Amino acid sequence: MEWLDRMNEALEYIEDNIEGNIDYDEIAKKAYCSTYHFQRMFSFIIGIPLSEYIRRRKLTLAAFELQNSDIKIIDLGMKYGYESPDAFRRAFQRHHGVTPTEARKLGVQLKSYSRISFHISIRGDECMNFKIEKKDAFSVFGLEKTVSLVDGECYKQIPEFWMELDKNGGLERISKAAKGNEVMFNAAKYGHEKDGTFKYMVCKSTPEGGVDDKFVKLDVPECTWVVFPIGPYTGEEGTKMIHATWKRIYPEWFPTSGYEHSGGPEFEMYYSLGEDKFITEIWIPVIKNK
Repeated sequence: MEWLDRMNEALEYIEDNIEGNIDYDEIAKKAYCSTYHFQRMFSFIIGIPLSEYIRRRKLTLAAFELQNSDIKIIDLGMKYGYESPDAFRRAFQRHHGVTPTEARKLGVQLKSYSRISFHISIRGDECMNFKIEKKDAFSVFGLEKTVSLVDGECYKQIPEFWMELDKNGGLERISKAAKGNEVMFNAAKYGHEKDGTFKYMVCKSTPEGGVDDKFVKLDVPECTWVVFPIGPYTGEEGTKMIHATWKRIYPEWFPTSGYEHSGGPEFEMYYSLGEDKFITEIWIPVIKNK
């Protein structure tokens, strides 16, 4: 219940300040966690970045005001934080499909994005296996793509990226440069932005002597990880299991774990068991809650 109260208090802060400047650090303080962790948790639970949620709420309330008051459009845009009438008009039209002027007409269809709230959901029918481990610093290399959490786009974009690398020889180039690394492949998630995009790298551990500049390189410091094992599985079954685990980590594990995300890169570690069987481990860097 304490976690629910904190999250709802954070949402209350957003609503109370929706017409002004919203301080992301203050939102996170209401939830008793770091700004980075709150944004990561919010994106996974709600399915859109915090910035997108705030944008949708502002434009929903702006539409209500247009239809129920005589406020000038230029004043309305400034009220909800847009620096110019053109910026407000463009944002409004992208969201609602009509201009602010057109939105004042009766019969015009607009989009309403309601305020969210957190409630208890009784689950517990499936356990989540995990372990906390401290690991030495290491580095990886590979090829990356920018993907988006918005509306779950990453769950489509990531498999497409793997297929692209398989077709264009990228996976083969990574394997050759790894010089016998036993792990089948890794995947790193890092460089998370407020708009919900992040870098996704298909990678392997950097071999002695390094690799050439055709690859992206990522140094990972010594830290503590929570590790979620997945499998054994075969074929596409694994993709579904990995996606399902990611969707449970933030709403189910983190709220009662006593840990929060430390802000470093996340990993999916893939291992072959032979005979078309595999296991995966999700690694997330964590620190104890303050």
